[in-house]
This record gives sequence, C-alpha cells and structure tokens, in this order.
Amino acid sequence: MGLDITVMIADWSWLGEAPPRERLPRLRDAWYADEPGLWDHDAPTVEGDWEWPRGPAGAFFALYEFRRTCGSFKPHFWAGERWEAVRDHVRPLVRADVDTLLLGLIWDGPDGEAQYIDPGFFSDDPTVSYGLLVARSPGGVRELATTWHRIRPRLDGLREVFTEHAAQPGAWIGEFDEFADLLEDWGRVLTEAARRGWGVVGLSE
Repeated sequence: MGLDITVMIADWSWLGEAPPRERLPRLRDAWYADEPGLWDHDAPTVEGDWEWPRGPAGAFFALYEFRRTCGSFKPHFWAGERWEAVRDHVRPLVRADVDTLLLGLIWDGPDGEAQYIDPGFFSDDPTVSYGLLVARSPGGVRELATTWHRIRPRLDGLREVFTEHAAQPGAWIGEFDEFADLLEDWGRVLTEAARRGWGVVGLSE
C-alpha cells in the first residue's frame, strides 16, 4: 500500500481520438509534458481544489487534490476497510448506495473482486495499462455521480455508527470526518466530470 495516486478528469473524446493502446500514453504524455509554463509551480497547491494545466493539452484534463491524503492511496484503501467495519450496521438503502460508490472507485468489496477500470477504453495489455488504478468512462461517471448525490444528504447519518464500529483515531481514515471528507472529494470529482461529460482516471506514480 505504498502507492501514490493522482486523480484526474479527462475529456473522453480527446482520448478517444487515439487507438486504445495509445490512450493512456497520450494522457501520461500530456500530464508530464515538458512545456514551459504547463504547470504554474509558483501557485500553491490547494487541497480540495483543481489544478488545471496550461499549454495545448491544458483544456483536456485537470488534477484534483484530495484533502488529508498527501497524494497517497492509503487513505482510499482504508476508507474501504472502515466501510467494511460499519456496513452491516447501516440501513439497507444507504448501504447499497455506499457499496456502489466505493466499489466503483476504491473498495475491493466483500469478495475482493471489484473492478475499477471500465473495459475496452484503455488497452487490456498490462504493459500498456501499468499504473492505471481507476478508469471510469462518462457513462460510469454519471451513474456514480447520481449515486453520490443520493448519499450526500445522508452522509452525516453514518457518524454514530462509524464512531462505534470503525473509529481508530490517529490511523488512516480513523475518524468519521476523514471518511466523510474523502467521500465528498470523490463526489466533487464525479460531479465535475459528469457535468462536462468527461471520464475519471486514477494513476499511480
């Protein structure tokens, strides 16, 4: 679990211009482009906000800075673990929605077989898709965003059950507010991507 994760939204039509094997390299090349001024390094990184690149590809993707994570995948992993500790104590409708959201992004699920990558858009060749942690096309993003909007007004209702069954102060996602912040950040990513008709991609560095 020493992975870092960079979460971005991306224009699916821009990626779709390339053959599947070339789409992930295209995104990586744009992200790592060596053009002067692509990233405004003098500007402070703001947690809970977007970072938009400059240059020719700057209109096609943006990075989101999650709060309380320092760019690590560990908080995302532990959010799934905390959810496993509380889900049996949550009302069925809420449990089903949070299951759907987390299974679509960061949680392996009760059987450990969740898939976070929509098939077919990126290459299935592991030598090409290495480092791809999450890939949701616009259709999948819209479904997850809709699920998030159902969860959002009910999220604080999980506070008591989380505190009773999952809290571990000082650990990753050890308190309810950390869990809620992480879900809200994913909600912002999904909402913005759905508004634009874009996809969501999570890459390890």
